[in-house]
Amino acid sequence: MKKYLLFVILFFLLIYLVMPVLNYGFYSVGVIILVLLFFLFLFSLGITTDKAGKKFIVNQRPKKWILLTMAIVLVYLTILPLITSATFLYTSKYQKMIGEVKKGNEISKHIAPISMDKIRVVDQELAYLLGEKIIGSQPALGSQIQLGRFSIQKVNNELFWVAPLLHSGFFKWFNNQEGTPGYVMVSATNERDVRLVETIDNQPLKIKYQPGAYFQSDIQRHVYFNGYASTGLEDFVFEIDEKGNPYWVISTYQKEIGFSGKDATGVLVVNAQTGAIQQYAIADTPAWVDRIQPAVIIEEQLNDWGELINGYWNFSNRDKLQITEGLTLVYGKNDRSYWYTGLTSVGSDESAVGFVLVDTRTKETTFYKQSGATEYAAQQSAEGKVQEKGYRASLPIPYNINNIPTYVMTLKDDGGLVKMYAMVAINDYTIVGVGNSMRETLTAFKSAYNSSGNKINPSSTEAKKSIKSVITRIQNDVKNGNSFYYFTIKDYPRIFVGSTQVSGELPITVVGDSVEISFDIDEEKIIDVTRFDNKAYQ
Repeated sequence: MKKYLLFVILFFLLIYLVMPVLNYGFYSVGVIILVLLFFLFLFSLGITTDKAGKKFIVNQRPKKWILLTMAIVLVYLTILPLITSATFLYTSKYQKMIGEVKKGNEISKHIAPISMDKIRVVDQELAYLLGEKIIGSQPALGSQIQLGRFSIQKVNNELFWVAPLLHSGFFKWFNNQEGTPGYVMVSATNERDVRLVETIDNQPLKIKYQPGAYFQSDIQRHVYFNGYASTGLEDFVFEIDEKGNPYWVISTYQKEIGFSGKDATGVLVVNAQTGAIQQYAIADTPAWVDRIQPAVIIEEQLNDWGELINGYWNFSNRDKLQITEGLTLVYGKNDRSYWYTGLTSVGSDESAVGFVLVDTRTKETTFYKQSGATEYAAQQSAEGKVQEKGYRASLPIPYNINNIPTYVMTLKDDGGLVKMYAMVAINDYTIVGVGNSMRETLTAFKSAYNSSGNKINPSSTEAKKSIKSVITRIQNDVKNGNSFYYFTIKDYPRIFVGSTQVSGELPITVVGDSVEISFDIDEEKIIDVTRFDNKAYQ
């Protein structure tokens, strides 16, 4: 009996060392038990070899209890999942896992209105390059650690990419078991704002619990062996609270359809320094946590919702829908975060039949049934506008420009550095504006939109303002072959800009002319006008 006990102890020690991710539900526990029983079965046979060492000899009969237990576990792992979880048996349940899908009228009423200083110009790839640069500027630090995965979140109403510093190997961890010295923050709206955070309130930071650690400092092993070995866990995301304190936010889930049908139930918030664990239901999760619903679960549920709309045996693909380029985290008018994706008919590449926004906390889902460009088609269109330069477009982010749903993206060179910007109308990817600055891009996009036969409705924006005044200064500037007119007016300390697409009266306007202008945003130093009327030419 002692030899069996020793075998079991050695087996689970091996699992502890090489399998920190123990928990994937009871199915994986069954697999582990089956493997254990299989080795016990072999061990119980007392297998040896003959004197020549050429043949194996079985010295004992297999234990009946081992064979019976193996049979039971095998049924548990094969037959039971089939009859409780098969998609063709529970098609309706899988199709409804996403919950109620509301019908939206206009996606522009949901996604965030544009503001020049709030547009995301830094994507995850660029954030990593900027993070590597600031770490490389400190050789003593760069030789000890490596950057973790960047996640985007709002901190004090500002958008940042945040990544922890991780151990770069076993010996680095062994010599620094108290933890790595902090994390990196990269502004998503300003590529010059890159921060290496090593202290909070003058206290040094130590990220002890992390994926790059070992033994009990490994974040997954730490959680599993502290009361959550049988809890479904997904999406270990590094986030910081409004004070900058670092945490791991881990979504919890339960399986709604037998062994499948994952559905988020809340989060575990783990202090990255102390290891303290707090569990929250969805409704009780702290406000600074941006995402509760894991992207991998929402993506699976959306695909099931679209593909199983007419049942499992829909071989003609009638009315089938599929998501386009995966999920993108965006922010709506209410400052809540959403998973955004386009939906296309199965077999379609460039044209989307609609768009979906899923609240990353509550999973409230809204489907906007309107045709438009997929993210890939928008990227191709933007790259085609500057094809002679060979720039690559970043992942498009949807924004609202004068009530026009618009993809905004950066154009980068082979080194991953931002060289230009692009805007593409979601409902028509042939309408493209590019420029060397975001403001130039916005003006070019508005001109392209007006030139296409559409007209921007100046009353479509909630921030519209009209002023009657007198021109105090005016000057034109030519960029990429387009003329832009910058001017100031009496008693209003702002610089305004417009082009002949806005009004043909701009080129003949001089200082002292009485004008009436309308504009959208009153928060910036330079403001685009949507209407320009020179009263001298009535």
